[in-house]
Parts: sequence; C-alpha cells; structure tokens
Amino acid sequence: MITELSIRNLAVIEEVRVSFERGFHVLTGETGAGKSMIIDALTLLVGGRGSADWIRHGAAKAEIEGMFELDEAHPVWETLERLGIEAERHEPLIIRREITAQGKSSSRINGQMVNLSMLREVGEWLVNIHGQHEHQSLLKTERHLEWLDMYDEAAIAPLRSAYVQLYETYQAAVKELKELEQTNRQSLQMLDLYRFQLEEIEAANLKAGEDESLESERRKLANAEKFMQSAADAYEALYGSGKALDSLSAAMSKLEEIAKLDPEKLGPLLEQIQNAYYQLEDAAYQTRNYRDAIEFNPARLDEIEARLDLIHQLKRKYGSAIEEILDYAASIRVQIEQMENKDERIEELRQTIERVRPQLMEAAQRLSEARRAAGDRLAAEIEGQLKDLHMAHTRFHVALRRAERGKDGEDLGFTRQGWDTAEFLISPNPGEPLRSLAKIASGGELSRIMLALKTIFARIDQVPVLVFDEVDTGVSGRAAQAIAEKLAELARSCQVFAVTHLPQVASMADVHYAISKEMQDGRTYTLVERLAKEGRILETARLMGGVEITEATKQHAGEMLALAEQKRRERG
Repeated sequence: MITELSIRNLAVIEEVRVSFERGFHVLTGETGAGKSMIIDALTLLVGGRGSADWIRHGAAKAEIEGMFELDEAHPVWETLERLGIEAERHEPLIIRREITAQGKSSSRINGQMVNLSMLREVGEWLVNIHGQHEHQSLLKTERHLEWLDMYDEAAIAPLRSAYVQLYETYQAAVKELKELEQTNRQSLQMLDLYRFQLEEIEAANLKAGEDESLESERRKLANAEKFMQSAADAYEALYGSGKALDSLSAAMSKLEEIAKLDPEKLGPLLEQIQNAYYQLEDAAYQTRNYRDAIEFNPARLDEIEARLDLIHQLKRKYGSAIEEILDYAASIRVQIEQMENKDERIEELRQTIERVRPQLMEAAQRLSEARRAAGDRLAAEIEGQLKDLHMAHTRFHVALRRAERGKDGEDLGFTRQGWDTAEFLISPNPGEPLRSLAKIASGGELSRIMLALKTIFARIDQVPVLVFDEVDTGVSGRAAQAIAEKLAELARSCQVFAVTHLPQVASMADVHYAISKEMQDGRTYTLVERLAKEGRILETARLMGGVEITEATKQHAGEMLALAEQKRRERG
C-alpha cells in the first residue's frame, strides 16, 4: 500500500503531504478544489505522461514523492531486480518524480535514476487508476480477449504458449514458402550473379590483413635504391677514410699518451671516448649489413602492385576491407546454396506446413475450449457481482467467435492470439436479447460493470492500490449504496481510493479526506484535511444537501455514518 504522498507545486497545490493507511479512502470537495489533482499526482508518480502545464504558476518545478510498503513476496521486487534497481524487500519503496518548467522529467526509485518506461513498468505493479475515461476500454472488443485470458491465466497461459510456438513455426514456413514460390526469372538472374561474384572472390584467395603486409613490402621494394644509397653514405661517413671512427681513434691515441700522467682526470674521459668508439663501430657494421641485405627485385614489385590492384578492385565491389569481402562471400554462398536447393526447400516447407497445420488447429481448439470454460465462469462471477450492485436481472455473456482471416493473410484465420475473438455481451433487463455493451449500456451501468470486473481482477493482478476517480457517476439511490458497499468490500483485500460526490460512498470509507481551496494574496491554495467524526458528519451533510446544511441534514448524515459503521463491523 501507499503510506505517504508528498506533492509540491502541482497545479493549484503548493504543498501537501498526506499519510494513508489500509482500507477504503474517499476524497471529497467542491468542484475545482483539486480532488482530481491527488489522483493526477499518483498517475505521474507511476509513470503517467506529464508536461510543464502541470507546474504551479511561478514555480520552477513540480515534485511528487510516494512511499509504498509492500509484502516481501510481491512481484514488483522481481521487476526491480530485473531492472537493476537496488531495493530491500523489508524496507519501504520510495518513488520520486520531478517535472521542470522546461517540460523535462526525472524519476527516481529508492534514489536511483530511472527512465519513464522503467517507472511505468514498476508502477503497473503498484497503482491501478480507474477513471471515467476508462469506461471506454469496456467498449473496445479487442480488449475483451485480453481480459478473459487474464481471468484464468493459470489454465490459459500454458495452452497459449504452446499454441504460439506452433503458430510461429507455421507462419515462418508459410512466409518462406510464399517467397520461394514467387521467385522466378529474377532469382535465376541473381543466382548467376552470385555465382560470378563468389568465383571472383574465391579465385583471389584473399587472406585477412594481406593488404597491409603487401603495402609494407611494396614501400621497401619501391625505395630500395634510395635505401641502398643512404645506407652506403652512412657507412662511409662512419667508417670511411678520415671519417668519424678515424677521428675518434686519433683522439684516443692522444689521450692515451697523457692519461698516464693524469690518470685521475683523464682516465674516465678516455674510457668514455673508448666506449663511444666501440658503439659507433658496432653501428657502422649494422649499417653495412643493412646495406648488403637490401633487395633489388623489380619482378616482385610488379607482382605486389598487381595483387594490390586486384584487392582494390574487389574492395570497390564488395567491401571496404578484406574482412568485409570475405563476409560477403560467406553470405552469398548461403544464398547460392538456398537457391540451388530451392525445390528441395519448397518440398520441405510444404511437408512442415502439412505436419504443423493439424497440430496448430488442435492447439487452437484446446485454447478456445479453455477460454470458453473461463468465459462461462467469468460471466457467472460478474453476474454475482452485478447482483450485489443492484443489477440482479442482468445477464452477462462472453461470446467467443472464430477470427476472420488475418490482415496479413494468416491461413485459416490463425492469429498470434489463437483463432478466437471475444466480446462481452449483456442483457440489462429480463426478456431482452444479449447485445454489445457499446449499444445498450448506460454510463451508470458501465460504472458498475467496471467495478464488478475490478473486484474480480483485484485478486488476480496483485496491484495493492486501486484508485477510482468518480466511478459512481451516473448512479444514485440504492445503486449508489451498492457501489459504496462494493468498494468497501474491495478494500478488504487492497487499498482503495475513491473521488466521489455521493454521500453513500463517502460514509462507507474508513478514512475521509476533504479537499478545499482558499485564496491568499490573490493566489489559490489547495488544502487536504483528514476528517474526524464531526468533520465527516458536516462533509457528508454537504454532499447530501448542497450548500445549505440544516440540522436535519446533519442528523441524517450522522445516521448514515452510524449505519455505515455498523455494516463495516458486520463485514468484519
């Protein structure tokens, strides 16, 4: 559950910090007071789209922070681990979202930066927000199969997984067969081209890194005369008559004559010159050896030039490096093999299709039967919930139909979901036929059907926080009381929040917050107050009687709250 919510500079809210507990919470207040901003803050906290328009006028950024306490076995911990977010299961989970005046958003989970998609992935396990606009999801038949599969996930998921494996095998074979059968003269032309290209590359007998080695050898051969002349001149300068070594030899002779007279000073100097002489002599011998090893080979140079020219031509055709040319050759070798064995591959694919098709049909049939059984159970359970919501005569039915041929030409009407389409049908009144929700359900009926579904799915999706934003719109009287009792019942298994205008709903809450606004120095401020007993009586009376609150209205409100308290005690 969420235990604390902090909001700063969000629309009309300057700063609000609210603590929550388990059970059923309601938020009430005048229109425009900011009730829905609390819900909007929760939406942003779990990954909803935000913009600079959300920021309070004059503020640099909006900030929302929430603290959640969750069971150690809750699935969100595995999601956090997979995303690389550090979290201790026995400690609260803290989520923070900021939106700047420039429209930039940043999010943190337990202090770690996360992107919006990661926040949404985590948020899906924490808060389920249901508002009036979500009624429309009931009218979208493409969502009904998803709801049905979720209802009996344990039985349907393995069958769906087995079906999908066969479907992917079948579709891949059908697609490849279609492509092979459509290729004709063009494929033969490509085959000739590929053969020519492969022969050209293989004839070159390329080796990785060969061009670099040849370039180095070419430089040496092309400059052999220059290398020879320079090395010879260097050797002559070192060892020729009257050159460096002769000068050093003469210097050593002169120093040897006088070093005996002053060995302390001249001895080290003489040794230094002697070392220089021997090192220079060794360098002269190495220079001579290098000169003598230089090769004049015009034939080899011509051979290298021709080889490099061939490699350059192949690079222009097939890749910028020898490695790329070899990779291209490997790829067209596979293409040639496939084209040459086209007839055998076509026959193999046809056999695969014939073998997999009955298996796929059987898997689709098993999946459809499981869905049909789940649909019957779901319909019965929804009718039971609707009975509690004063729609006792409503019949609900999950209609499964065979899907039409897919948009991409899937054979036999197969789709990735099976061959079923699902549609929720209702008959609100006795004697009326079952018809589509979109054609006959009123707003109040949709509210109650959605609440019935949420009640059923609350135990399935394991989301600990459910938020209903004016789900009671369009109902009154006994139906409103039934919705209030259903929300209170739902709050026994998860934390429930509801924005409401109905006193019946407000009176059944465990915790009641009044949202109000006040003007100070020309600015609007939103206040959130947790109501005690007297405050709840006054707010419930306001919901019952509008602006004028009489003693009779207050008495009636007190009685309504007392009756609600009694019902909560009876429910345990």
